Amino acid sequence: MKRLFPRLQTTLGWTIVLLMMAVAVGSASAFFLWALDAVTRVRFSYPGLLFLLPIGGLFVGALYQIYGKSASGGNNLLIDEIHQPGAGVPKRMAPLILIGTLVTHLFGGSAGREGTALQMGGGIAATFARILKLDAAHVRILLMAGVAAGFGSIFGTPVAGAVFALEVLIVGRVQYDALIPCFFAAVLADWTCRMWGIGHTHYQVDVQAAASAIDFRLMGKVVLAAVAFGLASRLFSTLSHRLGDAFKTYIPRPEFRPVVGGFLIIGLFFLAGTGDYMGLGVLGNRPDAITLPAMFTSTDIPVSAWAWKLLFTVVTLSAGFKGGEVTPLFFIGAALGNTLAFALGAPVDLFAALGFVAIFAGATNTPLASTFLGMELFGAGNGLYIATACIIAFRCSGSRGIYTAQRLS
Repeated sequence: MKRLFPRLQTTLGWTIVLLMMAVAVGSASAFFLWALDAVTRVRFSYPGLLFLLPIGGLFVGALYQIYGKSASGGNNLLIDEIHQPGAGVPKRMAPLILIGTLVTHLFGGSAGREGTALQMGGGIAATFARILKLDAAHVRILLMAGVAAGFGSIFGTPVAGAVFALEVLIVGRVQYDALIPCFFAAVLADWTCRMWGIGHTHYQVDVQAAASAIDFRLMGKVVLAAVAFGLASRLFSTLSHRLGDAFKTYIPRPEFRPVVGGFLIIGLFFLAGTGDYMGLGVLGNRPDAITLPAMFTSTDIPVSAWAWKLLFTVVTLSAGFKGGEVTPLFFIGAALGNTLAFALGAPVDLFAALGFVAIFAGATNTPLASTFLGMELFGAGNGLYIATACIIAFRCSGSRGIYTAQRLS
């Protein structure tokens, strides 16, 4: 009994801390999703904002140059701090990434939202840790829970969010010591975000077969497509790292890199002949727009759509604009899946869904989280196909993903 009461007090204390942190992260995600939708609609109403993208880039670059300091490390700083807590995650990380991402999307940069959600979640968790004066071991757990809360609430996938926070740290090894805090925080943050009235995009994917009646011809096509998804994710990661290094080499002043990147995006816009590859890629400004939801039903998606989105996103983020890689990766994977479905004579909705999660698995080295993500978004009926695509894509993508701070097992 003497040992029981201290443990109960500790458990109760952690529950209260995780509850407050998760509610704060879920509320921040709700505001971010609302603001992101608002600035996207403003850009649709005023297409000429694209030509101000270099000025927006200068603002983002100067903002981080003056105030960013260590916060410029972004997701990699979070991963480093979880591995070995040191100087800490700065308080300014959350507001800076929020402002930078909204500016990027307002003027037409191609970026996502996962990076913003993770950094807001990590920044809020670090603030709680700082106020409570937690030791390094507890800071590590709280940061992982913050990452899980951010991911789970921004995509509406709490299970995938919890597993992602455990899996993303070390390639080939899952850190189960924070499983309960991560799951608890992700569920609460997702619930909070939904309570604010924020919805998530829904995708309809038909179930192909029961687990006891697997279509082996279809499975063979899934394997072939998964290899392509893995190679595409490897291409994305490689180009991102190399172009980022090139910007740093040839443009020493960080605040000027997004300016050059802005002009490159404008050039890509004229080459592609459409603005559908800018922004998040979920909403469209016309019925026939090339959007992420359209990949699951449309027969008119250009074969080159995935490559265009890849180029737009790599240039945007390598130049120093803010946001994330994951939603553009969803777009790239779903577009490639749409194309492969017609080439292989496979169901379009299923292959768009497989590309959606498989390319994410390869680029982030998180096949388990990606499998859970697919099941939460598309249902568990196609779980075997989803798992097969994620695992094979992960094995074909190489060990170096988009997060350079990841460690190898």
